[in-house]
This record gives sequence, structure tokens and C-alpha cells, in this order.
Amino acid sequence: MTEPAVSVDGLSKRFRLYHDRNQSLKAAVMRGRRARYEEFWALRDVSLEIQEGVTYGFIGTNGSGKSTLLKCLARILEPDEGSCCTRGKVSALLELGAGFHPELSGRENVYLNGSILGLSKAELDRRFDDIVGFAGLERFIDSPVKNYSSGMYVRLGFSVAINVDPDILLVDEVLAVGDEEFQRRCNERFADLRAEGRTIVVVSHSLGSVQAMCDEVAWLDDGVLRATGAAGDVIDQYLHEVHQHRSPEETHATAGRWGTREVEITGLEVIDAGGGAATQVCTGRPARFRFHYSAAQPTPRPLFTLTIHSLEGVVVTNPTTRLSQVVPDELSGTGHVDLVVDSLPLLPGTYDLSVAITDQTAQHTFDHRHRGLRFDVEAAEPRDEWSGLVTFDGRWELDGVD
Repeated sequence: MTEPAVSVDGLSKRFRLYHDRNQSLKAAVMRGRRARYEEFWALRDVSLEIQEGVTYGFIGTNGSGKSTLLKCLARILEPDEGSCCTRGKVSALLELGAGFHPELSGRENVYLNGSILGLSKAELDRRFDDIVGFAGLERFIDSPVKNYSSGMYVRLGFSVAINVDPDILLVDEVLAVGDEEFQRRCNERFADLRAEGRTIVVVSHSLGSVQAMCDEVAWLDDGVLRATGAAGDVIDQYLHEVHQHRSPEETHATAGRWGTREVEITGLEVIDAGGGAATQVCTGRPARFRFHYSAAQPTPRPLFTLTIHSLEGVVVTNPTTRLSQVVPDELSGTGHVDLVVDSLPLLPGTYDLSVAITDQTAQHTFDHRHRGLRFDVEAAEPRDEWSGLVTFDGRWELDGVD
């Protein structure tokens, strides 16, 4: 077996958390002591290996040590204990454009930033047009970067970092920079690097992106390595724990609400296959989405709408009762409305539920609760699909093979 591209052995990293600081020599003398601090261990005894050609993801909550570990791999930080080794040229997409000088032009900064990443002038001459073309900044490349918009600045930094042909690419939460066209180019470039057998290490809170891109995943929790393995398996473990520790306030948090309130939505529920209210349902099993209402006055022919969002805000589905046979001539009093799903097509992940009651034109809103309920989907049985949001649950057929 070949040597791993990345090897981390017993790595620990600590920082000092200061409670006060001596801002001057006078302050130090007056205090008669050094500033007080406590030690904070961002990483504790982390050991793992990443094989060459693998796309590897780090997941975990804020403050779990993901970015600190990536900075140790990039040699920005030195570990206090243990070691980390990388084999080959490393390019880090951590703080894009951090090495740019605002008074220099985009052209000059490409050469400056490229040299920091280890490219010679001859190599930069050869790649210059590709870098500028990838960023889409041909018209502005000779303008000072202090005049760039934040999007232009980030695109140029990303373009330099991703076009140095690294053996190992470190990526920290910069998978969605720029506009739609630039994101498409970025995704295509990542796909090319994977096809070329480059090693990619990704830190992201977007579990959908991690699941779609990564072969393996490591879960960090308060600086401790909790689990490593196949992307789908580790993400499932992580989501299960998040679900276990989610407070009722987080489950029923309403991001927004509006409407005239002639009819009010008084409650939201997800009903599982057993018929009980739940915050966790399973792919392929029956599920029922219910919202309770109260009509203060008779309301003619209301329209009910339900929307399911991914955590990233993508609308997965948006069914209404417009074409159904359950629209009442008039709504009054209290009751509930259900959307019944015989076989839930959502793949494992965490989703938000929005509901609305409007008139039949959908122009007048009585009540709209935006992302008013959060729920989890888990796999009821092993599946061979982990990327995306929904399953086709189709049937494979093969013709012309003996």
C-alpha cells in the first residue's frame, strides 16, 4: 500500500484565551502581573490518514476544530503535540485573497499570490490567461484590487489557488463563491481535479455538498475525533446526534411569519409511520405532514401550501391543494390538514417545513409560517444512493446482455 497523502498522528493544538490584556507597559506595571488567560485545546490527540486521490471531508459544529486542523495541514499553525505530514504540493483555499495588496493591480497580485503558493514567474506567465479567464476579470485585471467588489476579490483569489495544479487541495468553506456561472466553473474544476487523482480535503457545514463530493468523512466534536469512514455513514451518525440534542425551541423555531390572520396556523407536526408525532422519519416509509388551523371567521375556499427546504435553503417540493378534491367551500372553527406521503422520497438529512394558507389566487395570505418546523430523515435500510435530496426509487433494467 502506498504512503498516505496526509498523515495526522496524535495532533493537539491549544490557544490562550485572555481574560484581560496589558495594553501598555504602564498597565503591566500598575497591575503588577501578566495578563490572565486560560488554555483552550482546539484539537486533542487527533490521528487519521488520507490516501492519495481521495476527497475527504471534515464535519462538525462551529468551534469543533475543523479549520484549525486544516490550518495545521497548510502549515499556517504548528501543532503543540503530535505531527501532521503531507506528500506533494499543497494549495490552500482558506482565506481567499489574504495575500493580496490593495494598492497593486489584479495582474501584480496574481504574480505575488502565485509566488507565495510556490509558482515561478515562468509558470505564472504560462498560466496567467487561464487564471484571469477563470475568474472572468479580463477587463479589470490592470485595476487596483482595492477598487474590486468583494465578489471580484474572492474570485481572483480562488482562481489563483485552484490553478496551481496542487497534489493536495485544502478547501475551507469556499465552495460557493461568486455568481452562478462562476460556481459552475468551480464545480467543474473540482471534478477535473478529482478525475486527475488529486487529493482534496474539504471543511464545510453544507452536509449536502460534503456528501456529494467526498469519499470519506471525519467528524470532529470539541476538538476530538468522533468518527471516520464512508461519507454517508459518518454524516448519518452526526445527524442522529444533532437530532438527539436539538432543543424544542430549535425544533419549532419560526424564521418568519406573516399574513392577515383571518385563519391562523396553530401548530405543525410530522407524523411517522407509526402514527405518532415525530421529528425524525425514514426514507421510503409512510409520512404525514400536518398543520393545525383556527379560523376566526368563515373563510371561502382556502388554498393550503406546504414547502420543504433543505438547510441550504433549496426548495425540495412545494405542493398545494389547488387541484385536489379536499378544498372546502368554507373554512371555519378549528381543525387540521394533512399531506399524506405513502413512501417518503427524501434522502437522509435535515429539512425545514414551511406552510401557508391563502385565498385561491395565492395573492392574499391569511397566515404563512416560514421554516416553522425542522425535522430529520434517516435511512430505514441500507441504500446505495447518498448524494442529492430525493430518491427516484426506480428499477434498473438491462437489455442486450446475455
